[in-house]
Amino acid sequence: MSDAQTARALLRRRIAEGDIVVAVGAYDGLSARLVEDAGFEAVYASGGAIARSTGLPDLGLLSLSEMVERVRQITQAVRVPVIADADTGYGNALNVRRAVRLYEEAGVAALHLEDQITPKRCGHYEGQEVIAAEEMVGKIHAAVEARSDSHLVIIARTDARGAASLEEALRRARLYAEAGADVLFVEAPHSLDEVRAIAGAVRTPLLYNLTYSGKSPVLPPADLAALGYRIVIFPADLQLGAIHGMQQVLASLRREGLTPERLRASFQERDALVRLADYMGLADRYAAEDERAGGGGGTKR
Repeated sequence: MSDAQTARALLRRRIAEGDIVVAVGAYDGLSARLVEDAGFEAVYASGGAIARSTGLPDLGLLSLSEMVERVRQITQAVRVPVIADADTGYGNALNVRRAVRLYEEAGVAALHLEDQITPKRCGHYEGQEVIAAEEMVGKIHAAVEARSDSHLVIIARTDARGAASLEEALRRARLYAEAGADVLFVEAPHSLDEVRAIAGAVRTPLLYNLTYSGKSPVLPPADLAALGYRIVIFPADLQLGAIHGMQQVLASLRREGLTPERLRASFQERDALVRLADYMGLADRYAAEDERAGGGGGTKR
């Protein structure tokens, strides 16, 4: 079994066990490694954070190939399951088939697809528009058929709460579960009562998006687990913290001409994060093997 298959099986088992999986948002290999080293059991490859890391807003501006390449960097940096944002699937049902295959090849354990029009926008902005529910059902069918590993978790997200109503969002959630979605993601409930209503309306495992400045209530993972939610994503915390930290460093550097030690990690911490010692050990081993073989680092004549 490959590392990716192991991660998928682990994520499915954790969802089935009834506790809640906490997935912290990352946007590159380094941030993903930080999440894993901090002891979290899953990484969320946040589409919004990835977009913003390129200097762009979360308005569906990145292409499928750009997203897959970044997601691959994230999965290669960690061994824990990676839950990835696949936006709208980058087009129609045929595009969804291709997107699912590429995300699966990139090593994700799960991915979510949403029912916004293309291009989409952040679920906590104003002005979302959704495609017909029947079209989204077709996309979910395409996603389920496209996966080669049955353990790959397909998450169906609806943005109908903002575009229409909670009732429409719940209707769609039920349709998407019937279409084969493994997990449901009803984006942007506006109150605790709505969070409870979602949990009471469906039996399929639920994902909750916890963002501090959005439309939804901020609830601890334990409270969400008690309501029946099985995954909670924290898409923005790490990037917002990184932005704040970089702003502090730049302000100090501009003001004082130096960065105080309290504002920066040590070289040793940075090198440990990227596993420098492991790579150096490999380099030494390969050099020793070359010497034993009489290579001497040069070309024999």
